[in-house]
This record gives sequence, structure tokens and C-alpha cells, in this order.
Amino acid sequence: MLSTILFDGKEKLSEDASRPQENVIDLEDESVTNNPPTTPRPVVILDSDDEDDGDRRFGPMLREKIMKSLVSLAGETKMTDKGVFVGAEEFDDNDLSKREDDGLGDIWNEMSLALECSKDVAEYSSSDEYMQEDEEYCDHSFVLKDDLGYVCRICGVIERGIETIIEVQFNKKKSTRTYASESRNAKDRDSNEMVGIELSEEDLMVTDISAHPRHMKQMKPHQVEGFNFLRSNLVVDNPGGCIMAHAPGSGKTFMIISFMQSFLAKYPHARPLVVLPKGILATWKKEFQTWQVEDIPLHDFYSVKADSRMQQLEVLKQWVEHKSILFLGYKQFSSIVCDDVNNKVAASCQEILLKRPTILILDEGHTPRNENTDVLQSLAKVQTPRKVVLSGTLYQNHVKEVFNILNLVRPKFLRLDTSRAIVKRIMSKVQFHGVKKHLKTGETVFFDLVEHSLQKDQDFRRKVSIIQDLREMTSKVLHYYKGDFLDELPGLVDFTVVVKLSSRQKQEVEKLKKKWARKFKRSSVGSAVYMHPNLYNISENSDLTDDKMDGFLEELNSVSEPLKFLERLTVKVKGWLLGREIFVISGESSSDHREWSMERFNNSTEAKVFFGSIKACGEGISLVGASRVLILDVHLNPSVTRQAIGRAFRPGQKKKVYAYRLVAADSPEEEDHSACFRKEAIAKMWFEWNEYCGYQDFEVETVDLKECGDPFLESPLLGEDVRELYKR
Repeated sequence: MLSTILFDGKEKLSEDASRPQENVIDLEDESVTNNPPTTPRPVVILDSDDEDDGDRRFGPMLREKIMKSLVSLAGETKMTDKGVFVGAEEFDDNDLSKREDDGLGDIWNEMSLALECSKDVAEYSSSDEYMQEDEEYCDHSFVLKDDLGYVCRICGVIERGIETIIEVQFNKKKSTRTYASESRNAKDRDSNEMVGIELSEEDLMVTDISAHPRHMKQMKPHQVEGFNFLRSNLVVDNPGGCIMAHAPGSGKTFMIISFMQSFLAKYPHARPLVVLPKGILATWKKEFQTWQVEDIPLHDFYSVKADSRMQQLEVLKQWVEHKSILFLGYKQFSSIVCDDVNNKVAASCQEILLKRPTILILDEGHTPRNENTDVLQSLAKVQTPRKVVLSGTLYQNHVKEVFNILNLVRPKFLRLDTSRAIVKRIMSKVQFHGVKKHLKTGETVFFDLVEHSLQKDQDFRRKVSIIQDLREMTSKVLHYYKGDFLDELPGLVDFTVVVKLSSRQKQEVEKLKKKWARKFKRSSVGSAVYMHPNLYNISENSDLTDDKMDGFLEELNSVSEPLKFLERLTVKVKGWLLGREIFVISGESSSDHREWSMERFNNSTEAKVFFGSIKACGEGISLVGASRVLILDVHLNPSVTRQAIGRAFRPGQKKKVYAYRLVAADSPEEEDHSACFRKEAIAKMWFEWNEYCGYQDFEVETVDLKECGDPFLESPLLGEDVRELYKR
């Protein structure tokens, strides 16, 4: 069964319902399925709903042909295998972690953890003949000794050396349980009084930490390296923040979960705070359940419906008073920190969030990249130096945004002693052509010159030299991994399909260029024209029900919302039903609906098509049930498109993934695509270039449509309307 994800909606329809639709592929036409790919899978279709960036577009009429062809394939084939996610086994900690008497609860926690380690790590083997002979005559009874490891108390044989065991002794520092009696007296405390343990850096004595052996078994080399990188920044005499820029699907969540559990095992009074997009909270909790080695409570406002500040304060108190982890959405966090502090309850919430976190984890950490937003400014106020940014697409639009994130984890990054000399070195190399230096000052000039050099400098050797300087400057605080392990998957073929416009569409495009000077407005209205020229006058219609949509379909006067249009078109022509063959996720979808839709699409043999807005499906979504992804938007932020493709091309995928980025030829959309490619080139040069790449520009490859190796694109009915085909 072929499953498809469709992002956005730019389909090419017949201009007149009464005319023969010679160039439109009939959904019932069998010719498209000649020589289909072996065991194709469901199709995913994504849409852009990010109006703030001015990126919402639809597409040319030909795109309906493509969509129809794919859903036709989806209806005529069957799925034969599924992706499988293998997690850690569950184990019983014998409730040792619950013992709190006389301050021994933490030690029992560690002993429980250490004993569990012994179940998972291979038994120590030795070739010593004496030991082998002795083992035959001794019923060993192993005990843990701090300086040796697991030692038989009868014969003295060492089963496992101490160096192979995760640390099990907490620091026995006086006064670490500063508020040990507070939980017993919680009822007598004023509701607005600060609670919990306020740790100083002295309370966090620097000792080495290691990943749990169960986690080490599952970690890939880049995750082990990342764990050690976190340790080198967060568990040192002078800790500081860092950035983990690992490709989508490379297991960042698992790695940071492992690190947090090891950190809490060593420092049980630490309080991690995870700030993340609201939509991926359920994914994080599921990952914790999979990888937890002890039952650590996970707090958030959503699950307990804590909407008021008083309700939120109660959740924050639970987090502070007991060993646990707190999750907040970016908007939730900034709204509390920026709240009116004249209110005592709000002030208490704010104080807890700014003073209590021991580690601040920012998932999809490129989100707060604009220095003028409340989100970035509020996160910068958190007092802990341990701030970790997780991002699969660190470079978004501009060089300056990357340095905004660097400033978040390491304040005044360019002014640090380790950066100043390199900044001067870079400034001595860059070319000032095209940059109005006299109009800008300080860091802004540096950002613009670096971006101009990476994007437009004709001397590639100079580009390489600047890249090497940037990497030297950031090497200790930025760990990059481009996802080499993804090469182990069946493969990704990434096409850009430039499709022709009809003569009527070309006329409407020219009108758009003259009428709308603002890029966002021109793009949003133009997107409807790319789908069908009749949509120009109704492109701003947002009040659309299923009945209205069906009425539009009857008259070929469709709508401005492409997902709804395509959904109803598929229902009407194929007779498929929502929740059975068709699945939809938009920005308004609840977390439960997102989880249910993903599970059904990936595992149901009836699933055919998944429609999703590109933003709603760009983070925390796994759609490995699909092997073909249609991007019907040219998003001005190319990392958003990359994230969307990464929903299908990720661990668990069993088939080769084909991605189709559809672009309207000779339109502003084509100009946007070129701008996006230049941004992608900067990210590749900065983070991925090496001496083996050679001194060459990063360009897409032009491909002959008839020899592209994709039977779907080689269909004559599709080929007649494709102007060019590129391959990344």
C-alpha cells in the first residue's frame, strides 16, 4: 500500500469544468501505476500554516495530477511491513527509591540503580585459570565495594570492576538537604512562600557522571560523543550552556533523557526544566517511559489543567519539593516570566522559574532565535548557567539567529576571551562589498559580513577559511551531527519539481506582482492562484465547512485552505473516509488526536493519505508509515521543509523515501525557492563542509525526467507539465 504525506496544497485543476480535462490524471486511471516502486507505502501531504512568516502558498494545477496519481497508487497497493521502535525493558526497583528515612533515601536510590546495572551489563570474564577453577567450588555471593566493584564476599572474586559501574555514591555534603523538613510542614506554610531547595554551585560538587549501562547498550557513537560533550559543559568547575545541533531523527531526546537521569542520580536535589513546543510534550513523556531507569515524576500544566497562576504555583511547588522534572511550553514560560509581578502568586511563579532550575533544556531550541521576542528575553533571565539547546536545524534564516542562540547559552559570546581573537581574524578576511558598514555597528556588522561571505563570496577558499574560524570559535559549545547514521536507512531521494503554469495562471501572476508589493500578501494570494486561477477572488475565505467545500467542488470553485480542499476532493472522488484511509493534522489538532492519527497511519493496513500542515507536522511527529512526501509549499525557512521530510525519513523507516518539493515555474514562488536554497547552502558550508567536499559550490543536480529512476515521475501524463527536475 502506498502511503503519502502531503504538505500544503498546490494542485493544478482544470480551468473549466465543462471542458475535457485532457491533461488531468483521472484518479481511476491505471496508467500511472505502471511499474510502481516495489511495495510502495502511504503518502503524506503537508501544508504550511505559519502566517507569521508569510510563507503560506498553494500550487499549480499539475499538483492535483500528482496528488491524484499518488492517492490512486495508495488505493491499489498493500503495505507489507512497518517500522518498529525498540525501547528499553522495564525493571523493578523494589521500591527502594521510596525510602527517605534518615536521609538514606537517595543512597537507596543509587543502590537500586547499581543493582539494576548488574542485570544489564555482560558478566566480567577472565582467562585466569585460578579464578575459573575457584568459581567451580564457590556459590558466589557478590556485594558492592566502593573501591573494587562487585566482589564475592566468600572467595573474593571480582565479578565487575568499579570502573564499569555507574557511580552509586552521592556526595555526603553537609547541608545538602537544607529544607528536609519542609515537606512535612507544607500544610503550615503560606501559599506564596518560596519552597524547596535553593542549590548553590557549592552544593553541586563536581564529580564525574556516566550513562546508565542500559542506555549505553542502545547509544550510537554520536550519542555517546554527545553525552560526553554535555558532561564537559555541564559537570565542570565552571559550568556553561551548550548547543546540540543533531539532525532530525538522530535521537537527541533519548540522549538528553539519559543525561538528565544520570545527573539526577548524582545530584538528586537538582531540578531540570524542559521548555519545548506544546505539541511534542506527549512524545517526550512517551520517551521517558521507554528509557527511564527509575520512576521520576514528570510535571506539566496541561495534564492537570493548571490554567490559573494559583494552580500553576501548586504544580511548581510539587516540582521544587520533590525529585522530578518540569515541562513547559515556550509561550507558557514567557507568559509567566513576563507577567505582572505585583501579584504575589504570579511573582512566586516567576521567581521559581528563574531561580530554581538547575538545568534548562530547550527542545527545538531554534524557536527563540529572535532577540526581540519575549521568549528569548525571558529564557535569558533564567539564572542557571546550565542551558542546553537541542535543535535538528540550528541555522534557520540568518547567521545572526545562530549567534542569538549562542548568546543564550553563553552570554555575550562574541566578547568572551575565547572568541575575541577569532572575531578579529574573521573581520580581517571578509569582503565588505555589498555591506553598508557605515550604517551598522558592532556585532550586526560581523553577522552581515559573515553571511555575505558565505553566500556570495566568489573565492571559495576564503569561504572555507572563514568556516574553519567559525568552527574553532564554537567548538567547545556547539556539537554538530549531520545524521550520518541515517545512511543506514534504505535511502532518501529529494526532488524539486518545477511545474508549468497555464496561460491563465500566468496572467494572474502578473497581476499579483503589480498589485501586491508586500511579499507575504503576494505569496498568500498567489498560492491560491497556483492551485487554480478561479480561486483568486475567494482566496481570503476562511469560513469553510465540509458542505461548503463540497459545493465548491461541484462548481470547481475551491477554497483557500488547501488541506480541506484536497481532503474533500479525495473523499468525493475515491470514497475514502477520515480516520480510516485519510488522516489529517493541523495546528488546531489536540495532542491526543495527533498521537492517535500517527499510530493509525503508521500501523493500519487501510491507511492511504496523511494531510498535515507543515508546521504542525514538523516537530515531534513520526510518519514512517509513508514512503512519499509531497511538499506543496515553498517555505521561506528551508529548515521547516527539512523537518517535514524528516517525519518520514527517520529511524523505523523500512522503505526508500521520495520527497517532492513542488515549485510554480516563472512565479514569485520560484524566486522564493532560490532564496531558500541559498540559505540551505550556508548551513551546509558552515556545519558540513570538509576537505573531501572540494572547493565547489553546493548546487542541486539537474535530472532528466525520463531517466530520474522514479516510475512515478516518469509517467508521461505528469512529464508534460514539468519544466525542470532537480535532485538534492
